[in-house]
Amino acid sequence: MELGLYTFADVDPAAPRGPEGARRLKNLLEEIELADQVGLDVFGLGEHHRPDYAVSSPSTVLAAAAVKTKTIRLTSAVSVISSDDPVRLFQQFATIDLISGGRAEIMVGRGSFIESFPLFGYDLDDYDDLFAEKLELLMRLNEGETVRWQGKHTQTIDGRGVYPRPLQEKLPVWVAVGGTPQSVARAGALGLPVALAIIGGEYPRFAPLFSLYREAARRAGQDPAKLATSINVHGFVDVTRQQAADTFYGPQQAVMDRLGRERGWPPGTRGQFDRAMGPTGNLFVGAPEEVAEKIVAAHRLFGNDRFLLQMAIGLMPHDAILRGIELYGTKVAPLVRKELTGSESGGKPAA
Repeated sequence: MELGLYTFADVDPAAPRGPEGARRLKNLLEEIELADQVGLDVFGLGEHHRPDYAVSSPSTVLAAAAVKTKTIRLTSAVSVISSDDPVRLFQQFATIDLISGGRAEIMVGRGSFIESFPLFGYDLDDYDDLFAEKLELLMRLNEGETVRWQGKHTQTIDGRGVYPRPLQEKLPVWVAVGGTPQSVARAGALGLPVALAIIGGEYPRFAPLFSLYREAARRAGQDPAKLATSINVHGFVDVTRQQAADTFYGPQQAVMDRLGRERGWPPGTRGQFDRAMGPTGNLFVGAPEEVAEKIVAAHRLFGNDRFLLQMAIGLMPHDAILRGIELYGTKVAPLVRKELTGSESGGKPAA
């Protein structure tokens, strides 16, 4: 199972925009570089168009990271393809693939916010149609360099080549979902790997979605055994459980409460946070041994091929993030790999 990190590169929206963005991106590149050095497998960057996040163009930052890293895979997490041009998105990540020596991936999604739709002139009434059509075009671009295409919401491409081509035969394209059964089933039917975001509740309740995903793939003639899955969660690793909780609670809760105010959720409490750190809770927070144990337990339930942790959330201190990355790579990852190596066949649960 691959182990990695993802972030949206949160910034302080009250700070001066330019200096705050420059600070966060400098620190972010240090975090990606360290993740590579300690042997983690994947680093993902999300796309947002809000004052509380520094990354609106994941491909730009990942291209810079490609120069600073050697082995870690570099992916968006996610690219909001509904409001993007699939041709440009493909070209950008093909370029990252060439710079990185074949380490680029795209994770597409409809996004957890809507700001990009009016910003780029799209109608929210076309929310689902835009995603479906643009994902289909991206898949077509990935199949070969010469493309013929006629779409409702996209441009006509009359047998033109799209360049550059990636170093990999095809760019890995993942679909990120937030728990909607229809989205999970669509990814399975298309034969695309799926990443499931788990940011609330008890994580075992999400297991039926992967069963639905594999069944949808089977019904569509795809081979479920060849389809990869990921779970993407919030969490933090520190020397002790108490230190991890005390460091992570404030920044993470501030983000969840801000989102809650926008979406009508009640504010959270420290008691709820502490319960979410429990064996089946959605937060993977603690000392290395207990985080590793929880990752292994989740893997045995989901049969996931990848696990991504969001540690850099909210206004987490940079030194704490670096410490967490080092512990994740040097303590947690070896424990997980040792436990899983040879203990399962293919990493898939029984159908």
